Amino acid sequence: MSAAGPSQGANPAPPGGSAAAQAASVGAHQFAAGPSQGANPAPPGGSAAAQAAGVGAQHASEAPLLRVDGLRVEIPTRRGVLLALDDISFAIAPGEILGFVGESGAGKSLTGMAVLGLLDPPGRIAAGEVWLGGRRIDQLAPREMRRVRGKEIGAVFQDPLMSLNPLLQIGEQLIETIQTHLAVDQREATERALGLMRAVGIPAPEARFTAYPHQFSGGMRQRIVIALALCAEPRLVVADEPTTALDVSIQAQVLQLLRQLCREQRTAMLLVTHDMGVIAETADRVAVMYAGRIVEIGAVEDVIQAPVHPYTRGLMGAIPTLDETVGPLAQIDGAMPRLNARPEGCAFHPRCPDAIARCREQGPRLVAQGPRQVACWVAGPPQEVAQ
Repeated sequence: MSAAGPSQGANPAPPGGSAAAQAASVGAHQFAAGPSQGANPAPPGGSAAAQAAGVGAQHASEAPLLRVDGLRVEIPTRRGVLLALDDISFAIAPGEILGFVGESGAGKSLTGMAVLGLLDPPGRIAAGEVWLGGRRIDQLAPREMRRVRGKEIGAVFQDPLMSLNPLLQIGEQLIETIQTHLAVDQREATERALGLMRAVGIPAPEARFTAYPHQFSGGMRQRIVIALALCAEPRLVVADEPTTALDVSIQAQVLQLLRQLCREQRTAMLLVTHDMGVIAETADRVAVMYAGRIVEIGAVEDVIQAPVHPYTRGLMGAIPTLDETVGPLAQIDGAMPRLNARPEGCAFHPRCPDAIARCREQGPRLVAQGPRQVACWVAGPPQEVAQ
């Protein structure tokens, strides 16, 4: 990324209204038509990790930048070991945005933290592999992983005020980050920092360079955090709920900025959110998580317009539509199971209206169904028992 970076100019709102409204309309059309489960016959089997190694159709000719195979995260406690993530496998190509969506406690943020190597003790990666650009990073020593974070992987967290040092000027924080990862002098670092502020749409960056975080609005602070994440020109950005604390208009501007930077700089992004509207507007593909596992993953248009897994259908059914009158919205009864109370078999079966006896006894694997992967005995293709 050059010092000047892409010029944002005015930040017009995206056409068609808010992201939530757009996603709601898509969801309504899907439920009017009903989910299609038979149109895409399953290709020959294979492990979930091998199938997830493929990326989106528009990136099919590219090697994945990030590849996660069979990731398992455990949390040892005095009463036993809790399983937080189980058999998580996916890949992201350069310039691609993969969104993770699901209820609180599904494991979305934990997946991002595992990729970043920032799991809080006693959490640990118990199995699986994380590869970045052909290099395995989950086994790196802490000192080596610190060189990867910031330089090769940037991070945008949920609360920008908590991500910035309140005692340091914005310019100082940008310069420190740049000089930590790049061999540049003070003058060049300052030029790069000002260029990044322009790139993320901060007006009059020279005047705001010496301001403190509390002197910026929430949207401006989030732009500064994005600039910090891009300081060392990372190949991958992990964005954990980057728009949760922002109002709708600022949210649209930030999402537009993230998507533009990914397209122009060929930066891959792992986007964590609760909002299907954000996914519909920003991501290329989406992974739906439940109780520490991916239950469905595929192109955004496919998953939103024709969800296959009962949990995904429930999420889409809870979104109101703006273009037609419908009855009461769908509701998923019950709650996400606690880590120490995960049921046998499929974790979703106590809440699933389509559950059969096998769902209560055996856990399904994530297997290919046409252009997507689904983990479901009822909605998915025939498969072997999960290990």
